[in-house]
Amino acid sequence: MPRGQSLPRGAPRGFVCDLFERNRRLSDGPVISEPSDEVLERVAAQGIPAEGRGLEDVVQEMERDVIGYGYNADHARFMGFVPGPTSAVSWLGDMIAAGYNRHAGSVANYPAGCRAEQTLLRWLCDRAGFPETATGVFTSGGSMANFTAAIAARDAKLAPERWGSAVAYVSEQTHSSAAKGLHMIGVPADHIRVIGVDGGFRMRTDELERVIAADEAAGLSPFLVIATAGTTNTGSVDPLRTIAGICRAHNLWMHVDGAFGASVLLTRFRDMLDGVELADLLSWDAHKWLFQTYSCGMVLVRDARTLLASFSTHPEYLADLEQGASEGEALANPWDLSPELTRPARGLKLWFTLQVMGSEGMAAAVEHGFDLARWAEDELRHTSDAQIVTPAQMAMVNFRFAPEGLSEEELDALNLRVSQRMLESGYAGVFTTELGGKKVLRICAIHPRTSEEEMREVIRRLAAYATEEAAR
Repeated sequence: MPRGQSLPRGAPRGFVCDLFERNRRLSDGPVISEPSDEVLERVAAQGIPAEGRGLEDVVQEMERDVIGYGYNADHARFMGFVPGPTSAVSWLGDMIAAGYNRHAGSVANYPAGCRAEQTLLRWLCDRAGFPETATGVFTSGGSMANFTAAIAARDAKLAPERWGSAVAYVSEQTHSSAAKGLHMIGVPADHIRVIGVDGGFRMRTDELERVIAADEAAGLSPFLVIATAGTTNTGSVDPLRTIAGICRAHNLWMHVDGAFGASVLLTRFRDMLDGVELADLLSWDAHKWLFQTYSCGMVLVRDARTLLASFSTHPEYLADLEQGASEGEALANPWDLSPELTRPARGLKLWFTLQVMGSEGMAAAVEHGFDLARWAEDELRHTSDAQIVTPAQMAMVNFRFAPEGLSEEELDALNLRVSQRMLESGYAGVFTTELGGKKVLRICAIHPRTSEEEMREVIRRLAAYATEEAAR
């Protein structure tokens, strides 16, 4: 047998135990691990050997030189972007699923696994308030979910001869992956209408309705509105119920991008997403606020027939595996619900996690993020020179330090340096974004193991850096 086709008995146990211990102690170290030039040169020089090498040597080299560097999104004080604090249970579930290596594209290939995934997706559809006709499919993440949604919307609302005049509507705060998905289905950039936002960074529905009416009058073909439940910058939720009414009045497809915020549906704060039950499709990332390993996204659709109409195919070489794909049947083949034919069992780790944690345990973990943002805001309100730009919502808060006597350009530079100082210290990961033309510091705190004291200490250290930078 060629080298590498099997592992020495007992070897995996040691590797797994070491990795669990590494993950357990991760937050004792820095939030970012940067490789030296020497390490990068060593990796580039390694090449691919003609003869294989010893397993333990390769594992040690990979841990030392390759996999250990980068942003530690699992770190309790990594608060940039939308972090990826992974449950150890998810990691174990992912490892088990990968070890069995099932092709999860069809029911025949993977009968019990598909049943488990669809049971979970049905439960999530219920949390969203979708009807019995709803179904879902797991994707690699929000980008593929938004691409899937764009295809389904186009096919449901437009005849092929009208694709060239298709128009879609997003807001200034819509995630960039939405435009990418629209580009991939052929919607030109000048047919993507960017709607303004109000003071709470929510889509302005008065402007939306006005622009749709103008496009209809111009003979174009409006077909899709992408609303957001939990924007990346501020955690804002667009007025979903009002948008749903506009879509119904103009016969448009309503897609809610809930990649981040849909997880609130499992908590006592679910009313923040009022109107989501009226959407045609909801996208949701479990590798964000449901604490799953990368990658685990979802598409939930209110009528299974829309995905089947866009993605169901019946080639002769799959005839022996065609099972459960009839129109409207609850257990459709996953490959008939998305662009992917080959797919791993992505949903099993989330199913596994919820079996261990329970829905109440998951809800408590999500709700902790609301507490963290509230503690951060409270600390900021007692910090001199701190300005709260957007108050705590959905585990996010945006703020800036604005000592007197500095111009707007100088304040932008100051807040950028504060972020850089924190990153260089290794204590926490806090990055900047832009809101209203100003550079602000943004915290997205969703780690279930981050304490109140750690959250307040992050603010105190940022304030200290701001004081030092302002004195220069």
